[in-house]
Amino acid sequence: MSADTAVEIPLDLARRVAAEAIGTALLLAVVVGSGIMAQNLFPDSVGLALLANALATGGGLVALILTFADISGAHFNPVVTIYDAASGARPWRDVPPYMVAQVVGGIVGVLATHVMFDHQVFELSTRIRSGMPLMFSELVATFGLVAVIWGVARRRGAMVPYAVAGYIVAAYWFTPSTSFANPAVTIARALTDSFSGIRPNDVPGFIAAQLIGGAAAVVLFRWLHKEMHE
Repeated sequence: MSADTAVEIPLDLARRVAAEAIGTALLLAVVVGSGIMAQNLFPDSVGLALLANALATGGGLVALILTFADISGAHFNPVVTIYDAASGARPWRDVPPYMVAQVVGGIVGVLATHVMFDHQVFELSTRIRSGMPLMFSELVATFGLVAVIWGVARRRGAMVPYAVAGYIVAAYWFTPSTSFANPAVTIARALTDSFSGIRPNDVPGFIAAQLIGGAAAVVLFRWLHKEMHE
């Protein structure tokens, strides 16, 4: 390995990690910011607030995935990063720095959103999201997200941003948890006492369900698409 190559590899990883951090920060700004705006505009209608929050999140996902996909893959989600490594598309050594970038980026995105909306910068959510039905809904939501990515990426890679966004908008409505489906997003949303928040005590259960759902999708789709690994 030449000296030039030895410098180039970590620099490339640094760019990809930076893209993951920035993209995740902007995603959380979209999720939390649109939640605050929706609650301000529709204080008497949770349904309208959720609809606004879901549509803004879907639109933001399309834009952000298209922006960062060619740099880092635009995961913005530790479960997606693990899936990418499990499918052989990314080396496992990339997983830890990606995950750190996603968590840190998500937290920064929430703090920046609080500044924009003149909220207290550092706060903990008091919004209760507990109970087996919500945990199971996170398992289902994350299973579906990985299934959509795996199924669409194989043959129609250019459609992944739209498929992911469409699925998440739908999952806002067909799951009682409103489909976090992302450990980094879950951690970050514990730091906002607003419409999209989650009480810190409920975070471990959500993350455990998300990891189980993602792992189940990986196992199933490795079998469904066995020819990819032969």
